Amino acid sequence: MKLINIGFGNMVNAGRMVAIVSPESAPIKRMIQESKEKGNLIDATHGRRTRAVIITDSDHVILTYLQSETVANRLNDEADELDDEEDEDD
Repeated sequence: MKLINIGFGNMVNAGRMVAIVSPESAPIKRMIQESKEKGNLIDATHGRRTRAVIITDSDHVILTYLQSETVANRLNDEADELDDEEDEDD
C-alpha cells in the first residue's frame, strides 16, 4: 500500500484513487454537494481554496488545496520509486 501526501500531513491510499479532477466544472460541483449530503466528503483543505478533487473507488470524494498536477506528480513519483526498488531486488 502506498500513501500519497495531499497536504497538511493528510495521506490517501494510491491504490484506491480513481481520478484526480479540477473542482471548477458543474458536474464535479454537483458530485461534491451530493457527497456532502451522503457523508462521503473528506475536506482536507484546512480552510483553503479547493484546487483538486480526488475520487476513490469507495465513492469518497476528497478535497485538497494542492493542484491536480501536483497530486498526479506525487503519485507518479511514488510509482517510479517502487519500480526502482523492485529492480534493485532482482
